[in-house]
Amino acid sequence: MSFYRNHVYPDLVCWLGNPKPIDEIRQRILPLAQGNVLEIGVGPGGNFAHYDPERVNRVYALEPNPGMLRRAEEQRRRTQLDIEFLDAPGERIPLADASVDTVVSTFTLCTIPGVVDALHGIRRVLRSHGKLIFFELGRSPDAPVRKWQERSEPLFRWAFQGGHVTRDVPSLIAQNGFDIEQIEAGYLAPFPKSWSYCWWGLASPGVAKGLPLENIASQD
Repeated sequence: MSFYRNHVYPDLVCWLGNPKPIDEIRQRILPLAQGNVLEIGVGPGGNFAHYDPERVNRVYALEPNPGMLRRAEEQRRRTQLDIEFLDAPGERIPLADASVDTVVSTFTLCTIPGVVDALHGIRRVLRSHGKLIFFELGRSPDAPVRKWQERSEPLFRWAFQGGHVTRDVPSLIAQNGFDIEQIEAGYLAPFPKSWSYCWWGLASPGVAKGLPLENIASQD
């Protein structure tokens, strides 16, 4: 399984590429990142080209998969960004409290096993004025599509290393210490509807939700 994870899976992600509907959303939301940026689940580095080097001081690129890191390093060499790779999972962010201005998650909160721990970590490292930029796959609002999502999720989780198509990511974000400021959603062709319902938007650390992390509601 480690061979698939470290070699086949990175090739699969690169082969699927960056279809136009997805790339257009990346182009819209990623230039909003500013200051010190933490990107969780960098993958092959597909977001690097969309950051604005005039607004971004440094990118902390978190990725535990060595095959993905090799490909992300190739993308790094094509940019002017100051990128520091962090070989760690999203549940264990090795940065100090209140040390970043922006956290970026694209197709990571829908995949990461310990998503609640990851959200707690994101909230910990974000400054009070910081933003979470998210672009995630998940649970459709349409009942017929949800049935296909539930049927196909075991295959999706195997092929995409734990990816979920039934996870309600906005609810997870809102229930774990964030205020969602902007959000859009829709099916992104050319993928089947059961594997293509996405949300994208901005969230900030919730002032009214400044509770100890152990008291914040969570959801698997």
